[in-house]
Amino acid sequence: MDFVNAVVQGTLLGGLYALFAAGLSLIFGVMRLVNIAHGDLIVLAAYLGLTTTVALGVHPLVALIVVVPAMAGIGYLLQRAVLNHTLGDDILPPLLVTFGLSVIIQNALLEGYSADPQKMDAGALETASVALGPLSLGVLPLLTFAIAVAVIAGLQ
Repeated sequence: MDFVNAVVQGTLLGGLYALFAAGLSLIFGVMRLVNIAHGDLIVLAAYLGLTTTVALGVHPLVALIVVVPAMAGIGYLLQRAVLNHTLGDDILPPLLVTFGLSVIIQNALLEGYSADPQKMDAGALETASVALGPLSLGVLPLLTFAIAVAVIAGLQ
């Protein structure tokens, strides 16, 4: 049964990775831009969510009301002000610019939040689970997987 549990939990985690990969695939497919800073922008969004929940004292899902538009604005500004100027026949300028952007984001987050691990308190959502026979599946991983399936189906 441990093997089945590991496969199911790995599949649910794979939904999160698929969600990340969908964004990377979308920017590469549409813009032909390899964004090395993609993961760093995801981490930036997570820290923005952490800051929002701590500063405003709201649930992390409510913090999405602030985080999603803020990250959309940051992405728009990066695209218009930086990335559009690097597009062309050569693949090297976008790689260099996104690598530099990655280093800048990493160091800014390191200075702002330190290297200590931080945790966002999601309340009961963190520990809520659904029992399916002998398996116990977390509600948060199931929700993440469902969102990933919906996003990928919408993009398809």
